[in-house]
Amino acid sequence: MIDQQALAAAAAAAGLTLPEAAASQLDRYADLLVEWNEKINLTAITDPDGILRRHFLDCLLPLPALALPQGAAVIDVGTGAGFPGLPLCFARPDLRLTLLDSLAKRLRVLEEIVRETGVQDRVTLVHARAEEAGRGPMREQFDAAVSRAVAPLARLAEYCLPFVRPGGALFAYKGPAAGEELAEAARAIRLLGGEAADCLPYAIPGTDLRHTVVVLRKVSPTPAAYPRQSAKIQQKPL
Repeated sequence: MIDQQALAAAAAAAGLTLPEAAASQLDRYADLLVEWNEKINLTAITDPDGILRRHFLDCLLPLPALALPQGAAVIDVGTGAGFPGLPLCFARPDLRLTLLDSLAKRLRVLEEIVRETGVQDRVTLVHARAEEAGRGPMREQFDAAVSRAVAPLARLAEYCLPFVRPGGALFAYKGPAAGEELAEAARAIRLLGGEAADCLPYAIPGTDLRHTVVVLRKVSPTPAAYPRQSAKIQQKPL
C-alpha cells in the first residue's frame, strides 16, 4: 500500500536505518488503519501517500535526534491511532512501548494492529486517562514519554512528565508554533520537574509541513500535587 521507495529514501535522508521488517509492518499498519477507519474515526488521512508522509514519516524522521537509550521504556500518551509510538516501535525493535489512551474502542483496534504486526511481546496497551494513570503505579517508570497532537505544551507537560523518571525526557511532536508553546509553558515545565532541552525542527518531504519535536528533560521528581484532575488542567493551566 505505501510507497516503499519513498519510505526508504526519506529515512536514509534523515540518517535513519530501518530494520528489514519495518516496511512490511508499516504497510500492514496502513491497511488496518484504512480498514478500521470505515468503522471507527481514527484519522482523516486515508490515502496511501498521506498515511506515509503525514503519519509515518512525521513520526519517524525525528527519531535519529531523539537519543532514546537502548532498550528504553517508552509511553505514548494519548496515542489515538498509535502515533507516534507504533512507528517508533517498528523502527527501534529494542524499545518497550506502552500505548495509553482513554478510549477503549481505539485500544481494541490497536490490539489487532499490534498482533498483526508481530510486536505484541513488547507493546502494552493501557486504557486510562493520563491524569489518573500518572498518579498510579506507572508514575516515573519510563525513560521517555512521547505524544503527538494531544494538547498545548503547558497542559501536555502535566499529562506526560509525571510518567517520566528523572533523567528521562518528554518528546512532544508539535507544529510550527512550537516556540510560542514552549515560552508559554516555561512555568509549568519548571513546576513539574522538567527543563526545556531542545527544539528539533524537521520537514516532511513531498509536503509543505514543517514540524518540531520539543524535548523536555526530567531533572527532578514531579511534585505529588501533579497531575491535577483533568478539569483543573483544562481550566487553569500551570
